[in-house]
Amino acid sequence: MASAGKANKANKAKQPGKAKARKPRKAGTAVKARSAAPRHRHSVYVIELSPEVLQEAKFRRANPDYDVTKPCVYVGMTGLTPEQRFANHRKGVKSNRYAHQYGLRLLPRLYAVYNPMPYRAAQEMEVELAIGLREEGYGVWQA
Repeated sequence: MASAGKANKANKAKQPGKAKARKPRKAGTAVKARSAAPRHRHSVYVIELSPEVLQEAKFRRANPDYDVTKPCVYVGMTGLTPEQRFANHRKGVKSNRYAHQYGLRLLPRLYAVYNPMPYRAAQEMEVELAIGLREEGYGVWQA
């Protein structure tokens, strides 16, 4: 009899068009709705830093080709809005030291065109944007 039971299970698995029955859900559990398109909720942002940041030797070493006619900036990425993230930097919440101590204002003209985007794209864009701004002569800090 044991072999007959195994044969029946094997035949059921081979039959096309038969889907395996799902276990019933527990009462009170919610089903997460999936959207057709992925949510693009991450952003890159640029904060203008006070020129006083140039007193920091570490910042100067990171920007040997700094053009004094360009501002110093902090480049970051976030799952919040850039405005919310900047407010957090100002309050010292999960803040970069330079953004907290020297942050003046957001510079949306340098980043708004890229937002929003998926997480991985934001990770890559943060680095690319920092490199591009540094090549243009900006003093850049990107953690």
